[in-house]
Amino acid sequence: MAKSKLATPDWIREGFDSKADWEKAHGTAKKKKKTDEKTFRVKKCPKCESYNVNVVLSEKEGSDDDEDLESSKKVVGEWECKKCGWTGKDVEEEELTEDEFMKYLDEKGESVA
Repeated sequence: MAKSKLATPDWIREGFDSKADWEKAHGTAKKKKKTDEKTFRVKKCPKCESYNVNVVLSEKEGSDDDEDLESSKKVVGEWECKKCGWTGKDVEEEELTEDEFMKYLDEKGESVA
């Protein structure tokens, strides 16, 4: 089995001075946020858009006479919404600036010290 040679990157073959210039020209550059501005990530239910979601830490066990045990069983590592009862792995994540996060905490009723 022969080893393959390294290919010359596209940005060099197309005559750009840097990979960043090539990405900017092709519209593939990633937008960078200010590093001095702190961001906070908040989880949100994709069904009802409530912020009252938690990760499942232990499996729910039902009684023996529960016919719908499989559908009501919660799996460790999934997210669950306390408002609408949704469970799943694809929880929405929202990034907030420090000011937006403080406003979120005020609306939620949390004390900020």
